[in-house]
Parts: sequence; C-alpha cells; structure tokens
Amino acid sequence: MSPSVSTSPSVSTTHASTAASAPTAAELLDFVRRSAADPELIASLPLDPEGRTWVRLEGPGGSEAWLIGWPPGTGTGWHDHAESVGAFLTAAGTLKENSLAARLPTDGWKTLELSEGVDRERELAAGKGRAFGQNHVHEVLNESTGEHAVSVHAYYPPLPRIRRYSRTGAVLRLESVERPEDWQ
Repeated sequence: MSPSVSTSPSVSTTHASTAASAPTAAELLDFVRRSAADPELIASLPLDPEGRTWVRLEGPGGSEAWLIGWPPGTGTGWHDHAESVGAFLTAAGTLKENSLAARLPTDGWKTLELSEGVDRERELAAGKGRAFGQNHVHEVLNESTGEHAVSVHAYYPPLPRIRRYSRTGAVLRLESVERPEDWQ
C-alpha cells in the first residue's frame, strides 16, 4: 500500500486461527477464500471512486490480512512482499495479475534485465485467487472502466517491507523500499 492511497479504519474478522504455528501459503489461501465468501464483510468495505481503500483483518496464526477496494483503473505497480508468503482472492469484480516466473536476487541490485518468457498474466474473476512464495514480484490491476473490484489478501510473516519497482520493457528497476509504518 502506498501513503497516497485512501485508507479506512481497522476492523477484525471473526475468523479463528487455523494453526498454532506459522500458517502456510495454502492456509492463507483458505483464509482469503473464506473471507471473500462473507457477504457482510465484503459489503462493510467503504469504496472510494478514485483511490484504493482497505481495512485490516485479523488473519490466521498471526498473519497480516487486508480487505482492499479497487476503483476502476487502479493498480499496485510492480512490487514484492519480501520474505512473506501470501495469498489473495478476488471477492467482487475482476483483477489482473502480471507476475514474473523467475527468481530474482533479493538484495544488492538496482537494475535487472529480464529474460524472455518470464512474464505471466492471470485474470482473477470473483472467487479466483492464488497463493505465492517469498519475493514474488507482481502487479495487481483493476482494468475495468466502470466496476470496482474487492479482494482479500493475507501475508505471513506480517509484511516486513515492500519493494517497489518500475519496469520499462525488459528492464526492472528497484525504486523504493517501504516499511510497515509507511502504509499502516
């Protein structure tokens, strides 16, 4: 999340932790699937016509979770979630995920030239989602011209940082590193 995005107050869900230990990516995906199927939770998110909105949720096993509203034409830009594994699922509308099917070095670089064939694209309509591993580089977009999208996201461990990238053709450039105090 970036500081220029509209925010909403925090709330907690009634979903109980499914594991006493660290939740797996599969357990996070199960959590976001169950949360996205809760019509009262989804309807509780205030939607802004211009900026993304979010509400923090209580995720399983100490994970960090968010309910996010996406106005038409909004997106995250290229980023990763550092050492966290995660999952997200579209609850309403349709989101597109562009991702890289390549392991990138985690530190010590500013610019990389990507190989051909590393780009992946997924369309995630309501009820569709995915789990991902550490250092997963992607961008999420609502390409609709008239419909909001709503999604549920969960990460473990709670996000230690988000690295933001710019991309021009095959060149990926590290632009900034955000810490939790930047988006909470």
